[in-house]
Amino acid sequence: MGRGARWASVTFAAVVALTGAGCGGDDGPARTNPVGVSGVSLTLHGQPWWPVGLNAYQLGTDWRLNVGCGSEVDLDDYFGRLPPNTLTRFNAYSSFVVDKETGELDFGPLDAVFDAAVRHHQFLNAVLASSEGACENGGFKENTWYAGDWRTAVLPGEPMSFADWVDTAVRRWAGSPAAVAWTPVGEPEASNCGSADCHWRSRHCPADAAEVTRRFADEVGARIRALDTDALRFGGRAGGGQCGSAGDEYAYVGASPGIDVLEYHDYEVGHELPGDPHDGLGRRLRQARELDKPLVVTELGVAAGSCLSLGQRRDLVADTVARLRDAGAAGVQFWAYVPDPRPEECTYDIGPDDPVLELVGR
Repeated sequence: MGRGARWASVTFAAVVALTGAGCGGDDGPARTNPVGVSGVSLTLHGQPWWPVGLNAYQLGTDWRLNVGCGSEVDLDDYFGRLPPNTLTRFNAYSSFVVDKETGELDFGPLDAVFDAAVRHHQFLNAVLASSEGACENGGFKENTWYAGDWRTAVLPGEPMSFADWVDTAVRRWAGSPAAVAWTPVGEPEASNCGSADCHWRSRHCPADAAEVTRRFADEVGARIRALDTDALRFGGRAGGGQCGSAGDEYAYVGASPGIDVLEYHDYEVGHELPGDPHDGLGRRLRQARELDKPLVVTELGVAAGSCLSLGQRRDLVADTVARLRDAGAAGVQFWAYVPDPRPEECTYDIGPDDPVLELVGR
């Protein structure tokens, strides 16, 4: 839709009523999702599919309008570099539709992402919120948020409650050919802060964390399914021993009917298999097989730049992708594409000319 379709003066009440008029809304033709699930595997048009994709969290940044999340990305340049049907995971937070000058709603930046993906025959997995409030200004989401505050609480920097954002976003973009998957929250963790900065070492894990996380997955997953009947719902969890997901809790939450695809976030390349016997990737893959659900390594991060050459990273990632596939993972996405990589620093940046992009889509 672009900026010409901006809803600059629309109130939230009107937005709820009108979201069907956006990209692929309720008034448009029904979309059949080309991406599906068959046991522990993903499918594309009914055939086995093992996606090698990217994280590109910055796609919704538009400095003329929102506070964004990092740098602006030339959307046509980004999607045009990828083979068709590449799966991109990106941040589609409610804060991205807030005009930083007026506070009014403007869907232009996120409309542009979906529109550009459609032009280039690409697929999107939209992450609707951040567990730590990064790029939302709302701070860490604690246990009480997952236990029920998500339905009504409006956090700083956000224009509406999470429940209302789920309804608004899914209604608006569900009909887009690019919208094949949704992730409610990136790395959900139903713990409580023990310090002002909520550092992970100071957090406390309540006894009901797994039950709270499971109920949240059940209810939000059902909410998404009611609005988008064939979209895949990713679990969002990092996959380690985080609060509410440690050990057997990973399978308990993963069994939720609101989760179609399990996740693991891998920043221990070369040491992830079999990994920790309680919370490592090897155990997570066994749990996925027991649940008969696919597990995608949705974040595979290898630092390069001043600490590792880009060519060395490309070779290491290629070897890791092969190991992950042989071990039974259902796909992988690299962390993370940025338009302005920092070659003089040791970072996870993947720039436009990074040789690791040669692996995408294979």
